[in-house]
Amino acid sequence: MMTIAQALTAFPLPRLESRLLLMHVQPDLTHARIVAYPERELAPEEEDRFRRLAVRRVAGEPLAYLLGMREFYGRPFTVTPDVLIPRPETEHLVEAAMSRLAHEPADVLDLGCGSGAIAVTLALEVPEWRVNAVDVSAAALAVAQGNAERLEASVAFMQGSWFAPLARERRFHLIVSNPPYIAADDHHLGEGDVRFEPRLALTDEGDGLACLRTIAAEAPARLHADGWLMVEHGYDQGEAVRALFSAQGLAEVATLPDLAGHDRVTIGRRA
Repeated sequence: MMTIAQALTAFPLPRLESRLLLMHVQPDLTHARIVAYPERELAPEEEDRFRRLAVRRVAGEPLAYLLGMREFYGRPFTVTPDVLIPRPETEHLVEAAMSRLAHEPADVLDLGCGSGAIAVTLALEVPEWRVNAVDVSAAALAVAQGNAERLEASVAFMQGSWFAPLARERRFHLIVSNPPYIAADDHHLGEGDVRFEPRLALTDEGDGLACLRTIAAEAPARLHADGWLMVEHGYDQGEAVRALFSAQGLAEVATLPDLAGHDRVTIGRRA
């Protein structure tokens, strides 16, 4: 049988990733126990699960999908191949929303919610807000609803394309979205974790701006006066998204950088 020490070197993986896979197949293990008891043997079923997961990781499958979890804003979110893997850059969208909207009762909408990371986080960080979330994918909504229930967040979920499932009279104080914004011919679609993520959530199969155009065009009519629209986008799309927002008459249009200094979130207010 394979020992912990042997498992850590059996595959060409970073030691931390091997440790996380071991802890996933044997929940009793901790980092401390792995260090303290390297001679401990894995049970046959644990070794088999570890080997299968390690082979998949070596092939490039995202660690988040193998573990079924990714942390976002300090909370563990369930993720599956039906949803994008939450990324630290998206936390800038959450922070922008909380810094510009008063922490008092307000109606909030997350378009294309995926795993529910944004909607659930906003609902938990600002319990006064009434958070709604929309996604076209039933499978993604199931993941998002599961996260909301497990983390005890109050979010109303709806299935449909962008604003379609909403009543015509619905208005919001804040609309946020991390829509598909990668151009169809972008080489990043064939690299790294992105290869395994749902293509529908990554690209509009065009120039990467189609979904952003739709949101920018329809959002102002769905905002209360002084309501905010905030979207995440690609590092090279800031100028284009600002132009879309300005063309719709939004005020205080600005693009916020991520920690690397790249354009990441564009915001605008309905005057």
